[in-house]
Amino acid sequence: MTPPANGELLEERLTHSIIGAFFEVHKTLGYGFRERIYALALQRELCARGHDVAREVGVMVYYRDEPLARQMLDMVADDKVVVLLLHFGRVPRFHRVVFENRLKQRGP
Repeated sequence: MTPPANGELLEERLTHSIIGAFFEVHKTLGYGFRERIYALALQRELCARGHDVAREVGVMVYYRDEPLARQMLDMVADDKVVVLLLHFGRVPRFHRVVFENRLKQRGP
């Protein structure tokens, strides 16, 4: 998906806050822990920054307008941004993937 015509990115402020939280967690913990430790620390940091964080969020995947299967998302911030592709290695890295799909719905 392309950014809006005015050059702004979707959920730019939230995304910057997430990336800032990611770097803060990496600066504080360093590297070498398991994914679960970083996820818990990131969740705590995002909550401290005033964000609502949901873990293990189930969404329904649709195929041609028909429900196909449930997919679990590791982390969702403010019910808007799926947090993924954060690398807590020796050198912290992230990848930003932006997409919009009106067929996605959070389900019970």
